[in-house]
Amino acid sequence: MTAQPETILQFGAGRFLRAFADLFIHHANEEGQNVGRIVIVQSTGDERAAALNRQGGRYHVAVRGFERAKVVDQVETSASISRALVAASQWDEVRDLARSPDLRIILSNTTESGYNLDPADKPADAPPRSFPAKLLAVLHERYKAGGSALTIVPCELREHNADTLRGLLLQLARAWDLADSFAAWLEHECLWLNTLVDRIVVDPPADHPLRAEDSLLAVCEPYALWAIQKKATPFIRHPAVVWTPDVLPYFLRKVRILNGAHTALLIQAWPRGFKTVRDAVLDAELGPWLERLLFEEIVPVLEGRVDGPAEFARQVLDRFRNPFFEHQLASIAAHHEAKVQVRLAPTLDEFKSKFGRTPPLLQQVLNMPQPAVQT
Repeated sequence: MTAQPETILQFGAGRFLRAFADLFIHHANEEGQNVGRIVIVQSTGDERAAALNRQGGRYHVAVRGFERAKVVDQVETSASISRALVAASQWDEVRDLARSPDLRIILSNTTESGYNLDPADKPADAPPRSFPAKLLAVLHERYKAGGSALTIVPCELREHNADTLRGLLLQLARAWDLADSFAAWLEHECLWLNTLVDRIVVDPPADHPLRAEDSLLAVCEPYALWAIQKKATPFIRHPAVVWTPDVLPYFLRKVRILNGAHTALLIQAWPRGFKTVRDAVLDAELGPWLERLLFEEIVPVLEGRVDGPAEFARQVLDRFRNPFFEHQLASIAAHHEAKVQVRLAPTLDEFKSKFGRTPPLLQQVLNMPQPAVQT
């Protein structure tokens, strides 16, 4: 098969996108959709970029769990990545790609603090420090070269992620005194698509036979959902991809139920010595506590606002019990305080407003000492 052009620039080399969007793009390319190949930009360190280049952009994804009451335990090979660049040492190559007539899409998946601006960033920096500044520099480079507008598809778990990111770039463009015509191009010609991503991806077990030969091995559950705001012709068709006019209901359902349950479980389980999600959910005391939290306090707030919150909550509990996973509670703890404010606090406030009383379990978990977890 003839090598496809590099159509996608991706900020982030982490395991999640490699077992999610990058894998779906591989599937689509294999089916003849010709989505194109991905160039990854690693902003922190260079280990993953080196591994990707050493392996020719190929890696394995182990899909393990239950789907439609059947056991799934299979390994796929993903080959949608063309190469990886290190921002700190290869920014000129990133700028070259920004000017490429083949480039169409920018993907990203940064941390919870990834949208924070850095006042030290300047237009001449190569590269700037913050992710929004890097993205602005890439888009400005393309605009100066007369390139076509791009589609920006952020995969950070933030409400209205594309709208928020666009606003940050416009703010930064004004601070950098960039041309009004560029700001207009950025705001109105580039396509900013809000998204919701949902798939649990974990570290591979130490005894997995592929771990020794593939440092990029990712392990994920069969379940996956990529909800993308539909503003134009979809760039990919895939069973896990839902194109929708409004991503917000998918965001609310996933963040408040799955992510809210993760964070609440961490607060309760860590002080008791639990290390994995599955062990905590299977505990005779914590399991029923989590079910009560979901079905008595979280689901009622979302009823009538999202599709099937109770069914989704039952599915989430099954996903947490995945016997193939050692999903570490410590991996949930990064940026914990910010997560509490997004995942749990709004549900408490909305429960009070809707029912006129305080939800006792949410109140309990929010009043508990926050766990000191080394991540």
